[in-house]
Amino acid sequence: MVGKWKVEKGEFVRAVSSFRNWITSDGSPGPSGEGGFAAEPDRYHLYVSYACPWAHRTLIFRALKGLEEVISISVVHPLMPAESWVFGEYPGATKDHVNNANYLYENYLKADPRFNGLVTVPLLWDRKRKTIVNNESSEIIRMFNSAFDEFSNHEGLDYYPEALREEIDAINKMIYDNVNNGVYRAGFATQQEAYDRAFDSLFSALDELEERLSKQRYLVGSQITEADWRLFTTLVRFDPVYYNHFKTNKKRVIDYPNLWAYTRELYQVPGVSQTVNMDHIKTHYFASHKSINPTGIVPKGPEIDYLQPHGRENMATK
Repeated sequence: MVGKWKVEKGEFVRAVSSFRNWITSDGSPGPSGEGGFAAEPDRYHLYVSYACPWAHRTLIFRALKGLEEVISISVVHPLMPAESWVFGEYPGATKDHVNNANYLYENYLKADPRFNGLVTVPLLWDRKRKTIVNNESSEIIRMFNSAFDEFSNHEGLDYYPEALREEIDAINKMIYDNVNNGVYRAGFATQQEAYDRAFDSLFSALDELEERLSKQRYLVGSQITEADWRLFTTLVRFDPVYYNHFKTNKKRVIDYPNLWAYTRELYQVPGVSQTVNMDHIKTHYFASHKSINPTGIVPKGPEIDYLQPHGRENMATK
């Protein structure tokens, strides 16, 4: 009924998102898909997992842009059975507030009865048309960044400014290939060579980012952009989960002075810490991935203080 993750030659291959429509301020077509999805309050609903770094991006942008009263959410259970993400009782999880589904895949099939792809979060749903708008996080955050400015109480904040787009896109690609997806390529590798390639490219990228952040406050200079938030959701999971669960154990984020201070700074931006649910994060990874952690035991540590002063507020771009 639904697709599975792919591994080719021992290497994890991430599925391409299936639904690529765009919400725009006037309902005109976006870069892909069809038109007819105008920005309106109380029309759109976001399905997320607190555990998932891709869904976490959308929660952060919903908070940063002040859209909590504009776009409602449902949160899946942190444990993911074979049938896909499920709605169930767990602290911080919710029921499906729109379609009353038991499993997230039911909403994919409601939108397209022939759907047989991978069931993923985030999922952006249109109450009016009763269908999926988009399930690609990188596109959803751009919709949240600009399409709802009429209804946002933070409309002055632009995390994808036109003057910086070329540089943002370039750093996004490097980070996605080597860090965001790199930890998964290491963690789900089934051959030593595939793991080694992912491991080496991951830490080469982290070393490069450490050097970059030694010279400037944010990834593209003195202004925080979407590139920072796309990196943050991996960094905040790195030491508690990826370091041991995905065998990315050359260094922790806390061992990189600039990356560690940068992670703390982003965590301390108003509204962001409320989107980080470490219980859901650890429970999902350690208890759901039986091929990696057969016992399902969730480690109690480490204790990480993301509220330590970060000291980057007076940092000038060199």
